[in-house]
Amino acid sequence: MTDSQPAARPDALVRVEDLKLHFSEGGFGRSRSVVKAVDGVTFDVLSGETLGLVGESGCGKTTVGRTILRLYEPTAGRIVFDGQDISGASTRQLRPLRRRMQMIFQDPYSSLNPRQNVGNAIAEPLEVHGLAEGSQADRRVRELLEVVGLPANAANRYPHEFSGGQRQRVGLARSLALNPDLIVADEPVSALDVSIQAQIVNLLEDLQAEFGLTYLFIAHDLAVVRHISDRIAVMYLGKIVEIADADTLYNSPKHPYTRALLSAVPIPDPQVERSRERIILTGDLPSPADPPTGCRFHTRCPYVQPERCHDEEPLLRPLSGRESQGQVAACHYAEDIEDGRLAPREGLVVRAEPTA
Repeated sequence: MTDSQPAARPDALVRVEDLKLHFSEGGFGRSRSVVKAVDGVTFDVLSGETLGLVGESGCGKTTVGRTILRLYEPTAGRIVFDGQDISGASTRQLRPLRRRMQMIFQDPYSSLNPRQNVGNAIAEPLEVHGLAEGSQADRRVRELLEVVGLPANAANRYPHEFSGGQRQRVGLARSLALNPDLIVADEPVSALDVSIQAQIVNLLEDLQAEFGLTYLFIAHDLAVVRHISDRIAVMYLGKIVEIADADTLYNSPKHPYTRALLSAVPIPDPQVERSRERIILTGDLPSPADPPTGCRFHTRCPYVQPERCHDEEPLLRPLSGRESQGQVAACHYAEDIEDGRLAPREGLVVRAEPTA
């Protein structure tokens, strides 16, 4: 273990250590390049908690979730599930663990086979793992449909007969069929209407309380993440830049990128909204095929110090201060920014003037 990796928690169901996943692109006469989709990620998912994983589109959130479940083969690093290293496990070795790790996919329209009725879709994992078949499987399907708030007779219908929220409930029922310990929820509400999002999030919370589930909740909607998460990890360009419990992260973000993300979240209080800071990030997200040297955020950071940030990669480290207990961030100057000893570059942090 390197100095950049926080110590493992004894109550962790999942431990990810220096996880990397690189893709090769090119070919057919073009030179090949390596896309560093995930490039050295370390975190724990504690048993019974919801860990939110947030960041811009393309930062590697979904890739992390799929790699943990071994849907992608990791390039390097370790994935430890309930004390067992599964990083290099074969398909045969993974088979009994598949029952304990499930996924809810982002798109409820494409994650279900349109030629398969809902009952067969939910019963399939039961039959594959030899847990139930025939009337016993049918009974279990009806139970699962009722658990997620759908009528038992929905088993005979096909995906096109359901709304988006109902299809996501079907996907959730399918993920619960094998009584898993861990569910990776990959933006499970992003394709749904706002009113339906609230129903699905509340359902996820109820099921967690009833069955003792552990969630890795991947999303870019920070309001939803705050509502459901116990702790939150923030990703930027294949790296974790900050981890903290939800209240600490929202009330006292330490990494400049986290500050910028949260400054874009509307606050339902006109007086606060008019007077708070706006952090404006310049430039586009760099390519993961050619990430910046040093701190990956330095090309867009309003607090960048070229003499250090351009060349030295910051470690994900615990922060000083009583309010920062358990909070880690990958920034050389997090404490200086917090205390006001380091000012942002002119014009990049804007405070709205109160209106009369």
